Amino acid sequence: MEKKDKKPSNDVNVKNRKAFYDFAITDKYQAGIQLLGTEIKSIRLGHVTLRDAYCYFDNGELFVKNLKIEPLKDAATNNHDPERPKKLLLKKTELAQISKEVDKGMSVIATKLFTNDRGLAKLEISLAKGKKQYDKRESIKKKDIEREMQRKDS
Repeated sequence: MEKKDKKPSNDVNVKNRKAFYDFAITDKYQAGIQLLGTEIKSIRLGHVTLRDAYCYFDNGELFVKNLKIEPLKDAATNNHDPERPKKLLLKKTELAQISKEVDKGMSVIATKLFTNDRGLAKLEISLAKGKKQYDKRESIKKKDIEREMQRKDS
């Protein structure tokens, strides 16, 4: 029996769970991503890592770095660089709002990658402020208490 590759799907939903642990999230935005053909195929196969992805401004444009999209195995010569920065597509007003917050000391991180109903890849980016160690402990305590309450209810 031959092992068949996974078929591409339009319901990709990759989350950056570590971001919610390390950062206090305030605002969320949905951005399109400027991708190459082999990159969207890899995303549909689910070969994406958001773990260390963050956004930065360059000449008034927003780019995402460390969004790792694995190279497609079937594409021999036309493959993409998995580490390349990808341009995010947002409205000018949204870029201005995000830029103001970044100037105040906020960070812009990638929290979720998904495909919409038309099959286009979208990246949910969030304005965030880093948590201190004691804040992280507090969020763990809250989750434990919520879990205990759910156990008692059922």
